[in-house]
Amino acid sequence: MIRAYRAADVRAAEEPLLAAGPPGALMAQAAFAVATHVLRELRARGERVPGARALAGGGGGNNGGDALHASAFLARRGMSVTAALLTATPHADGLAAARAAGVEVLPVRDPRADPEALLAAARRAGTWLDGIAGIGARGALREPLAGAVDALVTLRRDGGARPFVVAVDTPSGIGVDDGALPGAVLPADLTVTMGAVKPGLVLPPAAAAAGRVVLVDIGLGPGLAAADAPVLRLEPADVAALWPVPGDADHKYTRGVLGLLAGSARYPGAGVLAA
Repeated sequence: MIRAYRAADVRAAEEPLLAAGPPGALMAQAAFAVATHVLRELRARGERVPGARALAGGGGGNNGGDALHASAFLARRGMSVTAALLTATPHADGLAAARAAGVEVLPVRDPRADPEALLAAARRAGTWLDGIAGIGARGALREPLAGAVDALVTLRRDGGARPFVVAVDTPSGIGVDDGALPGAVLPADLTVTMGAVKPGLVLPPAAAAAGRVVLVDIGLGPGLAAADAPVLRLEPADVAALWPVPGDADHKYTRGVLGLLAGSARYPGAGVLAA
C-alpha cells in the first residue's frame, strides 16, 4: 500500500537527519538517486551515456539544489549537461558542484521576454530534469518560473521536442498536498520522489502529470512513523490480498453480495447498465 504524506510532515521528518548528518549529505543522496534513474532510463532506451545531452532546470530552493547536484553527477559520467538557472539566487553548493563538474550554466532571468536561450538548450537535450519548484511551492507558479514552464510545455507540445522528463521529487506546479493543477505544470515521464510519496503524486488530476513514480528511501521512516498519511492507495498486490476468493464449500450466502455504486435517482441509467 502506498502511503502519501503532506509536505509539512516530510519536512519535519527530514529535520533530525539534517541536524545529525554532515551538511549536504541528504541532498547528495537525493541527487545521486535522480542521476542513477536518468542513467538507467538512457540504458533502457539503448542510448549511450557519454555524449547524451540533458537540461536541468533549477529554481532557488532545495529542489533546484537537487537538480544541480544531479547534473554534476551526470556530467561526471560523460553527459553534456546544461543547467538553466531560473532564479538570481540558485542553490550555492549545487551551483558550485555543477560548475566543478563541467556543467554549462545558463542564467535565464526572464524566459517570457527572451525564451530562446532556454528553448535552444531544451531542443538539444534528450532528457530534461525538472528541479524548478519543489514541495515548498504553494498555489500557481509565479514568474519567472511559470514562464519557463509554459515555454517548455509549448516546445514539447508544438515544437517537435520529445525529451524524457524526470521530475525531481514532484513535477513543478502541482498541488503537492491536494493534487490540484492550479497553473502551469511541466508533466513528467518519471518522478523520482524522496523519502515519502506526496499526495499530489497519487491524487487526480495532478497524478496524471507525475508519470511513473519511483520512491527513494532516504531514511525518513522513523520521522514519519507518528505522522498521519492522509492518502492511501492500494497497489495490485493489496487488491489481490483483499479480494475474496470462494472455496469449494462456499455458496451464494457465504461468498458475499455484490454491491453496485452507480447512477443516481436523477440519472439511473448507469446503475441499470451496470446491473
